[in-house]
Formats: sequence, structure tokens, C-alpha cells
Amino acid sequence: MTLYIDPPTWPGHGRLWSHLVSDVSYDELHLFAAGLGVPRRAFDGDHYDVPSHRYADVVAAGAVEVSSREVVRLLTSSGLRRRKGLAQRRR
Repeated sequence: MTLYIDPPTWPGHGRLWSHLVSDVSYDELHLFAAGLGVPRRAFDGDHYDVPSHRYADVVAAGAVEVSSREVVRLLTSSGLRRRKGLAQRRR
């Protein structure tokens, strides 16, 4: 099981956020996130939004640090990329 996370550079709600993704399946992603106590409401179609204060915890649990570009590349090449507005979100 390999999960990936980009740096917390995405602003929102007064914080910075990272994206946690899988290049294998949503099931793998949900299982990993649940094990860390990341709430399901943080799932945003094809990734979990992770606040910057949780970044080190996610990396310590085994997520591989990659660039934001690499997150998009991994999602696209795996077929898991879901563009907002183009498809219904899977939850």
C-alpha cells in the first residue's frame, strides 16, 4: 500500500491543506485515512484534504511526499482522477 501527499500549500478556511491520494483504489485511500482518524467528510472526489498540522502524522504513517504536479499525474495515470463538475463525487 502506497499513498501520496503533496505539501500543504493550498489555502482554505484560514489554513493550508495537502492532498492525500492513492494510485491504486479509493478503498485503499479510505482505509488509510480512516486509520489516521481523517474524517470521511475530508474526501473531495478523488483525494482527502489534510490540514497542514496533520501533514507530519500522515507522512509518519507511510505516505510518500510528492509534488502537487505528481499528485495529479498519479491520479490521472491510475484512472482515479475525478475533475470537479464533470462527474459525480464518489463517497
